[in-house]
Amino acid sequence: MTDGLTVARAALDAAASKKAEDIVLLDVQSLTSMADYFVICTAGTERQMKAVLEGIEDDLRERGARPRRTEGEHDSGWVLADYGDVICHVFKPEERQFYRLEELWQGAKTLVRVQ
Repeated sequence: MTDGLTVARAALDAAASKKAEDIVLLDVQSLTSMADYFVICTAGTERQMKAVLEGIEDDLRERGARPRRTEGEHDSGWVLADYGDVICHVFKPEERQFYRLEELWQGAKTLVRVQ
């Protein structure tokens, strides 16, 4: 699986299957060279954050994609999984409201939003 959009949509679907909330897929290609897509979602608890991240990793691994790196810890309230063209951000509600990535990247095109 080499197409970034395919990876991003698979990550979004995996997060949704683990009951992540307020999932957003942003196209950031025109704004940065660090990635083409951001998948941003919220998990209510540390346990759910772990489940969402494992769901994303498991689903993408089945499709041949592995994270280049993962940063953050479940107890920090924000974990980032870097798949090259796709960066997945999983937040607890307080941290998502604090960091406001969608606002920071407001020039990005929203491709999908799942409430």
